[in-house]
Amino acid sequence: MGELNPQRRCFVAVDLGASSGRVVAGQIVEGRLRLREVSRFANAFSKDPASGYLCWPIDEIYTEIRRGLGAASALAPVASVGVDSWAVDYVLLDDELRRVGGAVCYRDPRTGSVIERLQGRISPQEIYHRTGIQFLPFNTLYQLAAVAEQEPEWLSSASHLLMIPDYLHFRLSGVLSNEYTNATTTQMLSLQGQWESALFAAAGLPKILMQHPVAAGTILGETQCGSGFAKVVAPATHDTASAVVGTPFASDGEAFLSSGTWSLMGIESLVPYASAQAQAMNFSNEGGFDRRFRVLKNIMGLWIVQRICQEFDLPIDELIGYAAAAAPWRSLVNPNDARFLNPPSMCEAIGEFCRESAQPQPESAAEFTRCAFDSLALSYRMVKEELESLCGLQLTRIRIVGGGSRNGFLNQHCADVCQLPVSAGPVEASALGNLCVQMMALGEIANLGEARDLIRDSFAIEEYTPRELVPDHVWQQFKQYTAVAAKEVSQ
Repeated sequence: MGELNPQRRCFVAVDLGASSGRVVAGQIVEGRLRLREVSRFANAFSKDPASGYLCWPIDEIYTEIRRGLGAASALAPVASVGVDSWAVDYVLLDDELRRVGGAVCYRDPRTGSVIERLQGRISPQEIYHRTGIQFLPFNTLYQLAAVAEQEPEWLSSASHLLMIPDYLHFRLSGVLSNEYTNATTTQMLSLQGQWESALFAAAGLPKILMQHPVAAGTILGETQCGSGFAKVVAPATHDTASAVVGTPFASDGEAFLSSGTWSLMGIESLVPYASAQAQAMNFSNEGGFDRRFRVLKNIMGLWIVQRICQEFDLPIDELIGYAAAAAPWRSLVNPNDARFLNPPSMCEAIGEFCRESAQPQPESAAEFTRCAFDSLALSYRMVKEELESLCGLQLTRIRIVGGGSRNGFLNQHCADVCQLPVSAGPVEASALGNLCVQMMALGEIANLGEARDLIRDSFAIEEYTPRELVPDHVWQQFKQYTAVAAKEVSQ
Protein backbone atom coordinates (compact mmCIF):
# COMPACT_ATOMS: atom_id res chain seq x y z
CA MET A 1 0.00 0.00 0.00
CA GLY A 2 1.27 3.47 -0.79
CA GLU A 3 0.47 6.97 -1.94
CA LEU A 4 -1.12 7.61 -5.32
CA ASN A 5 0.26 10.02 -7.90
CA PRO A 6 -2.44 12.69 -8.22
CA GLN A 7 -1.33 13.40 -11.80
CA ARG A 8 -1.94 9.85 -13.05
CA ARG A 9 -5.23 8.05 -13.56
CA CYS A 10 -6.07 5.31 -11.08
CA PHE A 11 -8.23 2.21 -11.27
CA VAL A 12 -10.58 1.24 -8.44
CA ALA A 13 -11.31 -2.31 -7.30
CA VAL A 14 -14.25 -3.00 -5.01
CA ASP A 15 -13.38 -6.30 -3.32
CA LEU A 16 -16.25 -7.68 -1.24
CA GLY A 17 -15.83 -10.42 1.33
CA ALA A 18 -18.23 -12.12 3.71
CA SER A 19 -17.09 -10.03 6.68
CA SER A 20 -15.79 -6.83 5.10
CA GLY A 21 -15.53 -4.87 1.88
CA ARG A 22 -12.67 -2.76 0.58
CA VAL A 23 -12.28 -0.07 -2.02
CA VAL A 24 -8.71 -0.18 -3.36
CA ALA A 25 -7.19 2.22 -5.87
CA GLY A 26 -4.26 1.17 -8.01
CA GLN A 27 -1.74 2.74 -10.39
CA ILE A 28 1.39 1.70 -12.22
CA VAL A 29 4.19 4.00 -11.07
CA GLU A 30 7.79 3.53 -12.23
CA GLY A 31 7.10 0.02 -13.43
CA ARG A 32 5.49 -1.14 -10.19
CA LEU A 33 1.88 -1.60 -9.10
CA ARG A 34 1.03 0.80 -6.31
CA LEU A 35 -2.10 0.24 -4.19
CA ARG A 36 -3.99 2.48 -1.80
CA GLU A 37 -6.87 1.20 0.31
CA VAL A 38 -9.19 4.19 0.31
CA SER A 39 -11.96 2.69 2.42
CA ARG A 40 -12.94 -0.43 4.31
CA PHE A 41 -16.31 -1.30 5.76
CA ALA A 42 -17.92 -4.10 7.74
CA ASN A 43 -20.17 -6.57 5.97
CA ALA A 44 -22.32 -9.23 7.55
CA PHE A 45 -25.52 -11.08 6.78
CA SER A 46 -28.43 -10.82 9.20
CA LYS A 47 -32.01 -12.03 9.47
CA ASP A 48 -34.35 -9.92 7.37
CA PRO A 49 -37.39 -9.11 9.54
CA ALA A 50 -39.75 -9.13 6.55
CA SER A 51 -38.84 -12.50 5.02
CA GLY A 52 -37.02 -14.24 7.87
CA TYR A 53 -34.10 -15.13 5.56
CA LEU A 54 -30.45 -14.36 6.21
CA CYS A 55 -29.72 -11.48 3.83
CA TRP A 56 -26.83 -9.23 2.80
CA PRO A 57 -27.15 -5.45 3.41
CA ILE A 58 -26.96 -4.73 -0.32
CA ASP A 59 -28.07 -1.08 -0.12
CA GLU A 60 -25.49 -0.32 2.57
CA ILE A 61 -22.81 -2.02 0.47
CA TYR A 62 -23.68 0.20 -2.49
CA THR A 63 -23.58 3.31 -0.29
CA GLU A 64 -20.09 2.32 0.92
CA ILE A 65 -18.94 1.76 -2.67
CA ARG A 66 -20.08 5.26 -3.57
CA ARG A 67 -18.27 6.65 -0.53
CA GLY A 68 -15.10 4.82 -1.53
CA LEU A 69 -15.29 6.11 -5.10
CA GLY A 70 -15.56 9.63 -3.76
CA ALA A 71 -12.48 9.10 -1.59
CA ALA A 72 -10.52 7.67 -4.53
CA SER A 73 -11.45 10.53 -6.86
CA ALA A 74 -10.12 12.99 -4.28
CA LEU A 75 -6.69 11.35 -4.60
CA ALA A 76 -6.38 10.87 -8.37
CA PRO A 77 -8.54 10.84 -11.51
CA VAL A 78 -10.49 7.57 -11.60
CA ALA A 79 -10.35 5.77 -14.94
CA SER A 80 -12.56 2.81 -14.05
CA VAL A 81 -14.19 0.78 -11.30
CA GLY A 82 -15.08 -2.92 -11.03
CA VAL A 83 -16.62 -5.13 -8.34
CA ASP A 84 -15.72 -8.68 -7.29
CA SER A 85 -17.34 -10.72 -4.52
CA TRP A 86 -18.15 -14.20 -3.27
CA ALA A 87 -20.08 -16.49 -5.62
CA VAL A 88 -23.58 -18.03 -5.89
CA ASP A 89 -25.67 -15.24 -4.30
CA TYR A 90 -27.84 -12.98 -6.42
CA VAL A 91 -30.53 -10.30 -6.66
CA LEU A 92 -33.83 -10.61 -8.55
CA LEU A 93 -35.30 -7.65 -10.47
CA ASP A 94 -38.76 -7.24 -11.99
CA ASP A 95 -39.47 -5.87 -15.46
CA GLU A 96 -39.29 -2.31 -14.10
CA LEU A 97 -35.87 -3.10 -12.59
CA ARG A 98 -37.11 -3.03 -9.02
CA ARG A 99 -35.66 -5.52 -6.56
CA VAL A 100 -37.74 -8.62 -5.79
CA GLY A 101 -37.09 -10.10 -2.35
CA GLY A 102 -33.79 -9.74 -0.53
CA ALA A 103 -30.18 -10.56 -1.35
CA VAL A 104 -30.34 -13.89 0.49
CA CYS A 105 -27.08 -15.30 1.85
CA TYR A 106 -25.82 -18.75 0.85
CA ARG A 107 -25.53 -19.66 4.54
CA ASP A 108 -29.31 -19.44 4.98
CA PRO A 109 -30.65 -22.96 5.63
CA ARG A 110 -33.44 -22.63 3.06
CA THR A 111 -31.84 -25.07 0.60
CA GLY A 112 -32.16 -27.90 3.15
CA SER A 113 -33.06 -31.07 1.27
CA VAL A 114 -33.75 -29.24 -2.00
CA ILE A 115 -30.71 -30.77 -3.67
CA GLU A 116 -32.12 -34.28 -3.29
CA ARG A 117 -35.53 -33.31 -4.72
CA LEU A 118 -34.00 -31.49 -7.68
CA GLN A 119 -31.72 -34.43 -8.44
CA GLY A 120 -34.85 -36.55 -8.58
CA ARG A 121 -35.84 -34.51 -11.63
CA ILE A 122 -32.42 -34.45 -13.30
CA SER A 123 -29.61 -36.78 -12.30
CA PRO A 124 -26.35 -35.64 -10.69
CA GLN A 125 -24.49 -37.21 -13.59
CA GLU A 126 -26.42 -35.10 -16.09
CA ILE A 127 -25.94 -31.91 -14.06
CA TYR A 128 -22.19 -32.50 -13.81
CA HIS A 129 -21.86 -33.51 -17.47
CA ARG A 130 -23.48 -30.24 -18.50
CA THR A 131 -21.78 -27.87 -16.05
CA GLY A 132 -18.68 -29.51 -14.55
CA ILE A 133 -19.41 -27.71 -11.27
CA GLN A 134 -18.82 -29.06 -7.75
CA PHE A 135 -21.97 -30.10 -5.89
CA LEU A 136 -22.49 -27.71 -2.99
CA PRO A 137 -25.87 -27.33 -1.26
CA PHE A 138 -25.85 -23.54 -1.63
CA ASN A 139 -25.16 -23.33 -5.37
CA THR A 140 -27.47 -20.87 -7.12
CA LEU A 141 -29.27 -23.79 -8.78
CA TYR A 142 -30.47 -25.08 -5.40
CA GLN A 143 -31.16 -21.60 -4.04
CA LEU A 144 -33.51 -20.99 -6.97
CA ALA A 145 -35.17 -24.37 -6.49
CA ALA A 146 -35.80 -23.36 -2.86
CA VAL A 147 -37.31 -20.05 -4.00
CA ALA A 148 -39.58 -21.89 -6.45
CA GLU A 149 -40.87 -24.01 -3.57
CA GLN A 150 -41.00 -21.41 -0.81
CA GLU A 151 -41.48 -18.00 -2.50
CA PRO A 152 -43.04 -18.71 -5.93
CA GLU A 153 -44.38 -15.16 -6.17
CA TRP A 154 -40.78 -13.87 -6.22
CA LEU A 155 -40.08 -15.84 -9.38
CA SER A 156 -43.39 -14.92 -10.99
CA SER A 157 -42.42 -11.25 -10.55
CA ALA A 158 -38.78 -11.65 -11.60
CA SER A 159 -37.46 -10.75 -15.05
CA HIS A 160 -33.74 -10.57 -14.32
CA LEU A 161 -31.23 -12.35 -12.07
CA LEU A 162 -27.96 -10.56 -11.33
CA MET A 163 -25.16 -11.99 -9.25
CA ILE A 164 -24.04 -9.68 -6.41
CA PRO A 165 -21.29 -7.89 -8.44
CA ASP A 166 -23.57 -7.74 -11.50
CA TYR A 167 -26.21 -5.99 -9.40
CA LEU A 168 -23.72 -3.47 -8.05
CA HIS A 169 -22.46 -2.82 -11.60
CA PHE A 170 -26.10 -2.21 -12.56
CA ARG A 171 -26.49 0.28 -9.72
CA LEU A 172 -23.31 2.04 -10.86
CA SER A 173 -23.94 2.08 -14.62
CA GLY A 174 -27.59 1.25 -15.24
CA VAL A 175 -26.49 -1.69 -17.44
CA LEU A 176 -27.79 -5.24 -16.92
CA SER A 177 -25.12 -7.91 -17.31
CA ASN A 178 -24.02 -11.32 -16.11
CA GLU A 179 -20.24 -11.76 -16.05
CA TYR A 180 -18.83 -15.15 -17.06
CA THR A 181 -16.65 -16.21 -14.09
CA ASN A 182 -19.41 -15.75 -11.53
CA ALA A 183 -22.05 -17.14 -13.89
CA THR A 184 -20.22 -20.47 -13.95
CA THR A 185 -20.56 -20.86 -10.16
CA THR A 186 -24.37 -21.03 -10.43
CA GLN A 187 -24.18 -24.65 -11.68
CA MET A 188 -26.58 -23.54 -14.43
CA LEU A 189 -24.10 -22.57 -17.17
CA SER A 190 -22.74 -25.15 -19.58
CA LEU A 191 -19.04 -25.83 -20.00
CA GLN A 192 -19.45 -24.17 -23.40
CA GLY A 193 -20.72 -20.95 -21.79
CA GLN A 194 -24.47 -21.21 -22.48
CA TRP A 195 -27.30 -21.16 -19.95
CA GLU A 196 -28.83 -24.62 -19.55
CA SER A 197 -32.61 -24.39 -19.97
CA ALA A 198 -33.04 -27.95 -18.64
CA LEU A 199 -31.54 -26.90 -15.31
CA PHE A 200 -33.79 -23.86 -15.04
CA ALA A 201 -36.78 -26.13 -15.69
CA ALA A 202 -35.58 -28.65 -13.09
CA ALA A 203 -35.31 -25.84 -10.54
CA GLY A 204 -38.90 -24.83 -11.28
CA LEU A 205 -38.17 -21.68 -13.29
CA PRO A 206 -40.31 -21.11 -16.38
CA LYS A 207 -37.63 -19.08 -18.17
CA ILE A 208 -33.97 -18.08 -18.14
CA LEU A 209 -33.56 -14.88 -16.14
CA MET A 210 -29.94 -14.06 -17.03
CA GLN A 211 -28.21 -12.22 -19.86
CA HIS A 212 -25.76 -14.03 -22.12
CA PRO A 213 -22.55 -13.91 -20.04
CA VAL A 214 -20.06 -11.17 -20.84
CA ALA A 215 -16.33 -11.79 -20.62
CA ALA A 216 -14.21 -10.46 -17.77
CA GLY A 217 -12.78 -7.19 -19.00
CA THR A 218 -15.98 -5.96 -20.67
CA ILE A 219 -16.63 -2.23 -20.39
CA LEU A 220 -20.25 -2.01 -19.28
CA GLY A 221 -20.81 1.75 -19.12
CA GLU A 222 -19.93 4.77 -17.03
CA THR A 223 -20.62 6.12 -13.57
CA GLN A 224 -20.35 9.54 -11.98
CA CYS A 225 -17.09 9.78 -10.03
CA GLY A 226 -16.16 13.07 -8.41
CA SER A 227 -16.48 15.81 -11.00
CA GLY A 228 -16.12 13.40 -13.92
CA PHE A 229 -17.04 9.95 -15.13
CA ALA A 230 -15.32 6.57 -14.80
CA LYS A 231 -15.78 3.46 -16.88
CA VAL A 232 -17.58 0.57 -15.19
CA VAL A 233 -15.63 -2.57 -16.10
CA ALA A 234 -16.68 -6.11 -15.26
CA PRO A 235 -13.51 -7.72 -13.85
CA ALA A 236 -13.42 -11.42 -13.08
CA THR A 237 -16.33 -10.80 -10.71
CA HIS A 238 -15.94 -14.01 -8.69
CA ASP A 239 -13.32 -13.02 -6.13
CA THR A 240 -11.46 -16.30 -6.55
CA ALA A 241 -11.27 -15.75 -10.31
CA SER A 242 -9.76 -12.33 -9.62
CA ALA A 243 -7.40 -13.90 -7.07
CA VAL A 244 -6.18 -16.38 -9.69
CA VAL A 245 -5.53 -13.51 -12.11
CA GLY A 246 -3.51 -11.96 -9.27
CA THR A 247 -1.51 -15.13 -8.56
CA PRO A 248 2.06 -14.78 -9.92
CA PHE A 249 2.51 -18.26 -11.35
CA ALA A 250 6.10 -18.83 -12.48
CA SER A 251 5.97 -22.28 -14.11
CA ASP A 252 3.75 -25.21 -15.02
CA GLY A 253 2.66 -27.53 -12.24
CA GLU A 254 1.88 -24.80 -9.70
CA ALA A 255 -1.40 -24.88 -7.79
CA PHE A 256 -3.20 -21.91 -6.29
CA LEU A 257 -4.78 -21.78 -2.86
CA SER A 258 -6.96 -18.74 -2.33
CA SER A 259 -7.10 -18.64 1.45
CA GLY A 260 -9.73 -16.69 3.31
CA THR A 261 -13.17 -17.40 4.76
CA TRP A 262 -13.15 -20.16 2.14
CA SER A 263 -10.12 -22.03 0.87
CA LEU A 264 -10.27 -22.65 -2.88
CA MET A 265 -7.50 -24.85 -4.17
CA GLY A 266 -6.81 -25.90 -7.73
CA ILE A 267 -5.00 -25.27 -10.98
CA GLU A 268 -5.56 -22.97 -13.92
CA SER A 269 -6.29 -24.96 -17.09
CA LEU A 270 -7.09 -24.30 -20.73
CA VAL A 271 -9.48 -27.27 -20.71
CA PRO A 272 -12.05 -28.51 -18.19
CA TYR A 273 -11.85 -31.80 -16.30
CA ALA A 274 -15.43 -33.06 -16.11
CA SER A 275 -15.04 -36.83 -16.30
CA ALA A 276 -16.75 -39.39 -14.08
CA GLN A 277 -13.57 -39.38 -11.99
CA ALA A 278 -13.82 -35.59 -11.57
CA GLN A 279 -17.45 -35.93 -10.50
CA ALA A 280 -16.57 -38.66 -8.01
CA MET A 281 -13.90 -36.35 -6.57
CA ASN A 282 -16.40 -33.44 -6.69
CA PHE A 283 -14.11 -31.04 -8.56
CA SER A 284 -15.35 -27.77 -9.99
CA ASN A 285 -14.53 -26.31 -13.40
CA GLU A 286 -15.23 -22.66 -12.68
CA GLY A 287 -14.69 -20.03 -15.31
CA GLY A 288 -11.52 -17.99 -15.29
CA PHE A 289 -10.21 -14.93 -17.08
CA ASP A 290 -9.81 -15.29 -20.84
CA ARG A 291 -12.16 -18.32 -20.81
CA ARG A 292 -9.68 -20.43 -18.87
CA PHE A 293 -10.91 -22.91 -16.28
CA ARG A 294 -10.21 -23.01 -12.57
CA VAL A 295 -10.16 -26.73 -11.76
CA LEU A 296 -10.64 -26.54 -8.03
CA LYS A 297 -12.33 -27.58 -4.85
CA ASN A 298 -14.07 -25.46 -2.24
CA ILE A 299 -12.88 -26.13 1.31
CA MET A 300 -14.67 -24.55 4.28
CA GLY A 301 -11.53 -22.55 5.11
CA LEU A 302 -10.82 -20.03 7.83
CA TRP A 303 -14.54 -19.56 8.51
CA ILE A 304 -14.14 -22.30 11.12
CA VAL A 305 -11.30 -20.41 12.83
CA GLN A 306 -13.16 -17.10 12.59
CA ARG A 307 -16.08 -18.60 14.46
CA ILE A 308 -13.76 -20.06 17.11
CA CYS A 309 -12.32 -16.56 17.55
CA GLN A 310 -15.80 -15.20 18.16
CA GLU A 311 -16.74 -17.87 20.66
CA PHE A 312 -13.58 -17.43 22.74
CA ASP A 313 -13.49 -13.66 22.13
CA LEU A 314 -9.82 -13.83 21.18
CA PRO A 315 -7.95 -12.21 18.26
CA ILE A 316 -6.78 -14.47 15.46
CA ASP A 317 -3.07 -13.80 16.06
CA GLU A 318 -3.40 -14.93 19.67
CA LEU A 319 -5.26 -18.08 18.64
CA ILE A 320 -2.61 -18.91 16.06
CA GLY A 321 0.06 -18.70 18.77
CA TYR A 322 -1.92 -21.00 21.06
CA ALA A 323 -2.53 -23.48 18.23
CA ALA A 324 1.15 -23.57 17.25
CA ALA A 325 2.06 -24.62 20.80
CA ALA A 326 -0.71 -27.23 21.09
CA ALA A 327 -0.27 -30.98 20.54
CA PRO A 328 -0.77 -31.85 16.86
CA TRP A 329 -3.22 -34.40 15.40
CA ARG A 330 -5.16 -34.84 18.65
CA SER A 331 -8.55 -34.27 16.98
CA LEU A 332 -9.51 -33.99 13.31
CA VAL A 333 -12.68 -33.04 11.44
CA ASN A 334 -13.82 -33.00 7.83
CA PRO A 335 -13.97 -29.20 7.24
CA ASN A 336 -16.56 -29.67 4.48
CA ASP A 337 -19.05 -31.47 6.70
CA ALA A 338 -22.37 -29.61 6.34
CA ARG A 339 -22.61 -29.06 10.10
CA PHE A 340 -19.83 -26.46 9.87
CA LEU A 341 -21.63 -24.23 7.32
CA ASN A 342 -23.35 -21.99 9.89
CA PRO A 343 -23.86 -23.76 13.24
CA PRO A 344 -25.12 -21.92 16.34
CA SER A 345 -21.79 -22.88 17.96
CA MET A 346 -18.76 -23.93 15.90
CA CYS A 347 -17.12 -25.43 18.98
CA GLU A 348 -20.14 -27.57 19.72
CA ALA A 349 -20.23 -28.71 16.08
CA ILE A 350 -16.55 -29.71 16.27
CA GLY A 351 -17.17 -31.53 19.53
CA GLU A 352 -20.11 -33.39 18.00
CA PHE A 353 -17.99 -34.54 15.05
CA CYS A 354 -15.28 -35.76 17.43
CA ARG A 355 -17.77 -37.65 19.59
CA GLU A 356 -19.27 -39.36 16.55
CA SER A 357 -15.81 -40.40 15.32
CA ALA A 358 -14.63 -41.56 18.78
CA GLN A 359 -11.91 -38.91 19.08
CA PRO A 360 -10.93 -36.76 22.05
CA GLN A 361 -13.05 -33.62 22.10
CA PRO A 362 -11.16 -30.31 22.09
CA GLU A 363 -11.63 -28.33 25.27
CA SER A 364 -9.45 -25.22 25.09
CA ALA A 365 -9.18 -22.47 22.50
CA ALA A 366 -5.77 -23.89 21.56
CA GLU A 367 -7.16 -27.39 20.97
CA PHE A 368 -10.14 -26.20 18.92
CA THR A 369 -7.91 -24.01 16.75
CA ARG A 370 -5.25 -26.68 16.34
CA CYS A 371 -7.96 -29.12 15.26
CA ALA A 372 -9.12 -26.63 12.62
CA PHE A 373 -5.60 -25.95 11.26
CA ASP A 374 -4.61 -29.63 11.24
CA SER A 375 -7.82 -30.52 9.41
CA LEU A 376 -7.41 -27.71 6.85
CA ALA A 377 -3.82 -28.70 6.07
CA LEU A 378 -4.88 -32.32 5.57
CA SER A 379 -7.68 -31.13 3.28
CA TYR A 380 -5.09 -29.32 1.19
CA ARG A 381 -3.09 -32.54 0.87
CA MET A 382 -6.21 -34.42 -0.20
CA VAL A 383 -6.95 -31.89 -2.95
CA LYS A 384 -3.29 -31.92 -3.99
CA GLU A 385 -3.29 -35.70 -4.43
CA GLU A 386 -6.65 -35.69 -6.21
CA LEU A 387 -5.48 -32.98 -8.61
CA GLU A 388 -2.38 -34.98 -9.45
CA SER A 389 -4.48 -38.09 -10.11
CA LEU A 390 -7.18 -36.28 -12.08
CA CYS A 391 -4.91 -34.17 -14.27
CA GLY A 392 -1.99 -36.57 -14.61
CA LEU A 393 0.60 -34.14 -13.29
CA GLN A 394 2.98 -33.70 -10.39
CA LEU A 395 2.44 -30.44 -8.58
CA THR A 396 5.65 -28.53 -7.95
CA ARG A 397 4.48 -25.67 -5.72
CA ILE A 398 1.44 -24.28 -3.93
CA ARG A 399 0.88 -20.53 -4.19
CA ILE A 400 -1.21 -19.24 -1.29
CA VAL A 401 -2.85 -15.87 -1.89
CA GLY A 402 -5.41 -13.77 -0.07
CA GLY A 403 -5.79 -12.84 3.58
CA GLY A 404 -4.90 -16.34 4.78
CA SER A 405 -1.43 -15.99 3.24
CA ARG A 406 -0.51 -13.89 6.31
CA ASN A 407 -0.89 -17.00 8.49
CA GLY A 408 2.70 -18.21 8.67
CA PHE A 409 1.81 -21.19 10.86
CA LEU A 410 -0.79 -22.52 8.41
CA ASN A 411 1.50 -21.80 5.44
CA GLN A 412 4.28 -23.90 6.98
CA HIS A 413 1.76 -26.55 7.97
CA CYS A 414 0.60 -26.70 4.36
CA ALA A 415 4.19 -27.15 3.13
CA ASP A 416 4.81 -29.92 5.67
CA VAL A 417 1.58 -31.82 5.12
CA CYS A 418 1.64 -31.53 1.31
CA GLN A 419 5.44 -31.99 1.11
CA LEU A 420 5.68 -29.16 -1.41
CA PRO A 421 7.26 -25.70 -1.33
CA VAL A 422 4.75 -22.97 -0.57
CA SER A 423 4.89 -19.38 -1.80
CA ALA A 424 2.66 -17.03 0.22
CA GLY A 425 1.41 -13.76 -1.21
CA PRO A 426 0.31 -11.39 -2.39
CA VAL A 427 -2.30 -10.78 0.29
CA GLU A 428 -4.22 -8.46 -2.04
CA ALA A 429 -4.58 -10.99 -4.86
CA SER A 430 -8.31 -10.46 -5.47
CA ALA A 431 -8.01 -6.68 -5.61
CA LEU A 432 -4.88 -6.99 -7.78
CA GLY A 433 -6.58 -9.34 -10.21
CA ASN A 434 -9.60 -7.05 -10.35
CA LEU A 435 -7.39 -4.02 -11.06
CA CYS A 436 -5.28 -5.81 -13.67
CA VAL A 437 -8.35 -6.86 -15.68
CA GLN A 438 -9.53 -3.24 -15.67
CA MET A 439 -6.07 -2.12 -16.76
CA MET A 440 -6.08 -4.63 -19.62
CA ALA A 441 -9.55 -3.44 -20.67
CA LEU A 442 -8.32 0.18 -20.84
CA GLY A 443 -4.94 -0.57 -22.42
CA GLU A 444 -2.72 0.06 -19.40
CA ILE A 445 -1.48 -3.57 -19.42
CA ALA A 446 -1.11 -5.68 -22.56
CA ASN A 447 -2.08 -9.17 -21.38
CA LEU A 448 -2.31 -11.64 -18.49
CA GLY A 449 1.37 -12.62 -18.65
CA GLU A 450 2.43 -8.99 -18.33
CA ALA A 451 0.01 -8.52 -15.43
CA ARG A 452 1.49 -11.44 -13.49
CA ASP A 453 5.05 -10.30 -14.17
CA LEU A 454 4.08 -6.89 -12.84
CA ILE A 455 2.55 -8.39 -9.69
CA ARG A 456 5.62 -10.59 -9.11
CA ASP A 457 7.91 -7.57 -9.39
CA SER A 458 5.75 -5.37 -7.16
CA PHE A 459 5.01 -7.44 -4.06
CA ALA A 460 6.99 -9.53 -1.58
CA ILE A 461 6.45 -13.30 -1.55
CA GLU A 462 7.24 -15.44 1.51
CA GLU A 463 8.71 -18.89 0.88
CA TYR A 464 8.16 -22.03 2.98
CA THR A 465 9.84 -25.41 2.47
CA PRO A 466 8.70 -28.77 3.92
CA ARG A 467 10.26 -29.60 7.30
CA GLU A 468 8.22 -32.38 8.90
CA LEU A 469 6.24 -35.41 7.77
CA VAL A 470 2.68 -36.22 8.76
CA PRO A 471 2.43 -39.58 10.57
CA ASP A 472 0.84 -42.07 8.20
CA HIS A 473 -1.80 -43.13 10.73
CA VAL A 474 -2.99 -39.52 10.91
CA TRP A 475 -3.37 -39.33 7.14
CA GLN A 476 -5.25 -42.64 7.01
CA GLN A 477 -7.52 -41.51 9.82
CA PHE A 478 -8.36 -38.25 8.04
CA LYS A 479 -9.16 -40.08 4.80
CA GLN A 480 -11.67 -42.22 6.70
CA TYR A 481 -13.43 -39.11 8.00
CA THR A 482 -13.82 -37.68 4.49
CA ALA A 483 -14.62 -40.91 2.62
CA VAL A 484 -18.29 -41.11 3.64
CA ALA A 485 -18.99 -37.51 2.59
CA ALA A 486 -17.22 -38.02 -0.74
CA LYS A 487 -19.30 -41.13 -1.46
CA GLU A 488 -22.56 -39.28 -0.70
CA VAL A 489 -21.67 -36.38 -2.98
CA SER A 490 -20.79 -38.55 -5.99
CA GLN A 491 -24.04 -40.50 -5.96
